[in-house]
Amino acid sequence: MRTATATAAAVTTTLLGAGAAAVAAAVAGARYAADAALRPEPGRPLPGGPRLTVHSTAAGRVALTRSLGSLRPGTYGLDAPGVHAVVGPVLPDAEHGPDTVVRRLVAVTHGSLDPGTRVTLTPQVHLGNPRTALGLDHADVDIPGELGALPAWFVPAARDTWVITVHGLGSSREHPMVVMPFLNRHRMPVLDLAYRGDLGAPASPDGLGHLGESEWRDVDAAIRYALRYGARRVILHGWSTGAAMALHAAERSALADRIAGLVLDSPVLDWHATLRALAAARHTPAVVLPLAVRAAESRAGLRADRRAPGADPGALRVPVLIFHGPDDTLAPWEPSRRLAAARPDLVTLRTVREAGHGAMWNADPAGYEEALRRFLTPLM
Repeated sequence: MRTATATAAAVTTTLLGAGAAAVAAAVAGARYAADAALRPEPGRPLPGGPRLTVHSTAAGRVALTRSLGSLRPGTYGLDAPGVHAVVGPVLPDAEHGPDTVVRRLVAVTHGSLDPGTRVTLTPQVHLGNPRTALGLDHADVDIPGELGALPAWFVPAARDTWVITVHGLGSSREHPMVVMPFLNRHRMPVLDLAYRGDLGAPASPDGLGHLGESEWRDVDAAIRYALRYGARRVILHGWSTGAAMALHAAERSALADRIAGLVLDSPVLDWHATLRALAAARHTPAVVLPLAVRAAESRAGLRADRRAPGADPGALRVPVLIFHGPDDTLAPWEPSRRLAAARPDLVTLRTVREAGHGAMWNADPAGYEEALRRFLTPLM
């Protein structure tokens, strides 16, 4: 890691004028930022997400702190310790103060939204499992993985093309439940995977996440499981790092010929930019950011000579649908645009504006599902 060493040396030299204590604090800060990126707590929202205050509630509506986040279109979850609610679109005609915005309150599923409660706006709409959250019958299954059993939910349906869903950073297998009703209506079986590091799944040997670089092998295990139990082909639908894992599987799996298509939501195609954004969201000082990113890359084994997923557009062999947009601050959409431009024969990019990371469905559920229907129909 010569680059990491040179970067660390340069940052340390910059800080020497502030004294040894400042250098030690900077190095500690870099390590903390690296841990924030590589040790995400399963199901805990990522740093930098919109933090809001509940101002008031009434029948079917909730007033929240006015911000760019609370004004986003669509459907979202509101999370706080012991609290979860679902909110719909902004109600522009509702009476509100200059510092608040009123959204439709769809449901309070856990706890209560008391005035003063600090909540996070999150793309994870549902809590529980497919039966309790959606009324869909499912089976709890264990997928044999290289590190041990991987828990998954299987929602049966009539077709023999299965959809394997793979969540991303800052979420859990509850997040993909947003598309389960749609897939079930179209009679597509769903295998919703928990992978290494998730609750109930084995940890990585080093206890770290690797932004899909090692986790993709759990997707490979899910493909093997699906084919063993009745699937003829599979479609991989991944969010964030889950999208990177899907791309890795399509590029590296011995069973890649059984993958019919890829759906990539907010894909992490530039891990350097994502690590930098996560570190910045942890308020890492700008002078320490290069050291934090290099430390994270080194600890995760993301070598400079290792190709990022999708780096070789010529390697694509199946149709790809990408949902991404310019407002994603954690996974820049430029790599998605380049990939779509390089392979217009296979890649369709649906641009979703005013949507945060992993929230492309949330911003426009109807548009998302219509694009998904058009993409999946010839693959079913």
